[in-house]
Amino acid sequence: MSQYKIEAGTGQHIGDRKEQQDRTALFAAPRAPGYIMAIVADGMGGLSGGALAAEQVIRTAKLAFDLFSPQTDKVEKMLESIAHDAHTIIKLSAISSEKKPHSTMIALVITPERSAIWAHVGDSRLYRFDGPNCAERTVDHSYVEMLVKEGKLPREEAQNHQLSNVLVNALGSHENEPEVTIARHDGLKAGDSFLLCTDGLWHYFSDTELGAAIAMNSPRQASEMLINKARERASDGTGDNCTLAIVRLVEPPKESKGYTVSKMKRAV
Repeated sequence: MSQYKIEAGTGQHIGDRKEQQDRTALFAAPRAPGYIMAIVADGMGGLSGGALAAEQVIRTAKLAFDLFSPQTDKVEKMLESIAHDAHTIIKLSAISSEKKPHSTMIALVITPERSAIWAHVGDSRLYRFDGPNCAERTVDHSYVEMLVKEGKLPREEAQNHQLSNVLVNALGSHENEPEVTIARHDGLKAGDSFLLCTDGLWHYFSDTELGAAIAMNSPRQASEMLINKARERASDGTGDNCTLAIVRLVEPPKESKGYTVSKMKRAV
């Protein structure tokens, strides 16, 4: 069983856009005590279309997590189903709305067995930190990341490349079924933390900066600090929607021994 307490929070800013098309949520599982989910979706597809797509990801995730039971279901399978089900519904909504909605997805599930399982589609990211150090992060499903993988673009040039926002994998595409990348980490401990965020946030930070902000602050404080700094760095008026969810594992509070002589006498 877990040897830590979970602290979590979310944050958003519309940036310099006309509409907030990102969505984020934290869920508990009614049929699976001790399981929690954090999820972030970045909608694309013009005004309202992208917001509808991201909202559908959140709704699909909540429905699946409400029905999830560890006795009969596997987390990895549930996460994969969320992506494919949301993908199908987004495509159907495109027909009725005459728009071309798409969305990314990054979802994390923490279990009471001290495991973390996550799935992503697109370029919304998950970072796993060990204390302030970045232990790993998801690899974007983007054109630029594909160039890096093929050795055609140096890693240091990827983040600020002019095509960094072009995706090769997203929910709602009529050309391809989504590729869902799933990973896990076992043996969670106090001091571990996770950041889920859209490109409107990660674009402005190094891994080191993100790890330090999350390790040294509560989720609420870290969210406010990172969003404020992202807005400051997007000083040219082209800042994207900015959305994040933070999950921190901290030492549980120690029980204080409140016994006194008089209390002990009454108990005898």
